[in-house]
This record gives sequence, structure tokens and C-alpha cells, in this order.
Amino acid sequence: MGTVNVTKESEESMLARHSAERKDLQNKITGMKKQATKSKRKQVNARCEELEHQLLEKQRLELASQKQTDYNESKDVDVTPESLLESLQLGSTPAVETESEAPRNTPVEPPVQPKKRRNRQKERIARREAELAQVRKDAALEAANQPDLKQMEQDALEEVCRVNNLRQHDIQPDGHCLFASILDQMRARHQSNASYCIPSGYHKSLDPQDFDVYALRSLSSSYIREHAENFVPYLFDEATLTIKDIDEYTKTMEESAQWGGEVEILALAKVLNCCISVMMSGRATHRVNADEKTNPEIKLVYYKHSYALGEHYNSLRDM
Repeated sequence: MGTVNVTKESEESMLARHSAERKDLQNKITGMKKQATKSKRKQVNARCEELEHQLLEKQRLELASQKQTDYNESKDVDVTPESLLESLQLGSTPAVETESEAPRNTPVEPPVQPKKRRNRQKERIARREAELAQVRKDAALEAANQPDLKQMEQDALEEVCRVNNLRQHDIQPDGHCLFASILDQMRARHQSNASYCIPSGYHKSLDPQDFDVYALRSLSSSYIREHAENFVPYLFDEATLTIKDIDEYTKTMEESAQWGGEVEILALAKVLNCCISVMMSGRATHRVNADEKTNPEIKLVYYKHSYALGEHYNSLRDM
């Protein structure tokens, strides 16, 4: 506790000095709290409270002494230690800020809240999910604005079929669809004793009634191997810029459910001694081996957009 200042000082100047002392102490306390580490925070807070208490007690005694001095001077009475002590015990306590009150005109520091630790992994996942949601939304919007290619294709093919008195006969949509469509056409349009050009490498039944999709695969593959020079232009691999190996290509085509295409249509048109025509949406009917008249024309229809598995062939029967 500080020593009581008994130097003659007016009450007004004392109050001004007290206010300045409180401001100085508050600035000092603010600096101490800012510099305090987490481990020292409790000690610093306790020290700040102690300094505030000491200053307030010192100012209270100074003000009480000042009032007592003014009173004694007005009564022309000497100030003695006994009378001063009695006045401090019996007199009213001056209106001074207590240790629990904040100094006037001094901003109170808000309590420092610990920062919540960021979960960066969750933030990245949330951003990624938001991006994917936006991509799906954009894709759905784009799809909604796209023309219905499947319906357009079907409408065009139905009109061509109507004009040519044909109807589409559904074939199971799988890797055998081309061969199954040609087999259906052979049974619908060719005689049982039709003359065919059977390759010498074909070793299955020669009776057309025994033909199935694997027989047609074998017929086309055997013909390609025996006339390889005619099929080289069709076997150019754009991915590797090389010619596919004939033996590997025909082995895969013969023994698996690999999709057939232009190469197999040309080979079977030669084997079956007929023209094979392929109707398509948006373009003229494609005719392979068009000059061959030995057997009736085999009529197929090709779809690009109508089936979920992709490209597909069906058989075209007469109305």
C-alpha cells in the first residue's frame, strides 16, 4: 500500500491526477495481457487485479485525507493522527471506483475466444462434392436442351420403311446382332438350295438350314483369310497407324462375340452371292456387292442412337 500524500493539493487537481493514474494503469494492464503467453495468463491476470486494487486503495486514502484536511482547515482545528484515523473510520467513503468497476472512459478488452481448428480435409471434400454437384447440374441442363437423337432416328427409319413397304424385325442387341440379322434374312429371302461361295477353310455343315451365328462368323473369317489382300484397307488401325494382323483379327471374330461391321458385311455378301443393303437414318441406303444378283438382296437396318449398348443391326422384313 502506498504512502498517503499529505502535500497540499486541491480536490479538483487530485481527481484529475487520479483519473490520469487510472488511465496509465489500464494501458499498462492491456499491454501485459497482450504479451502474456497461455501458460502465464492466470498469473498476469492476478497481477493486474492486484495493481488495480493497490491504486484504488491509494487514491481512496488520498481523497479521504484531502477531505479531512479541508474540513479541519475550515474549523481551524489541528490535524492529529487520532482524529485522522477516527475520520477515516466514521466518515463516509468517497465515491471512487472500486476494484470491481472498470475505469471510466476505458475500453474493456473482450475475452479472447480460442480459434476453432480448421479441418482442411473436410473442406476439400466439401468443395469437391460441390463441384461434382455443379457438373451434374450442368450436364442435366445440357441434356435437357439436346435434341432427342433416338426419337429422331426412329422417326426417320420408320418413314423410310413405310415408303419401301418394310418393317423392322427386332434382333437381340448383343455382339452377334449383325450375324443374327443376316441369318434371319437368309431364312426369309433365300431358297433352301441357294448357291453360296463356301470358302475352302470352312469346315462346318454346308447345309444352310444348319447355319447359326457362329457358322456365319466362321464363313466370313475364312473368306477374309483367303482373300486378305482385298481386306487390308479395312483393317488399318488408326490408333497404332498399323495394319491389323489378319489371323489375329479373324480368330477373335470367329471365336468371340465381337461386334461385326463393314468387313464382315463385305465378306458375307461375297459368300452368299448377294447384295447386302444397310438402311441408315439421315443418309442413303448403303449397298455392298450391289451388282451381285445370284441370290435376293439381304436388307438390314443400322441404328446409332436407339440402343443403350451402342450400334445395332436389325433385320428388315417385307410388309
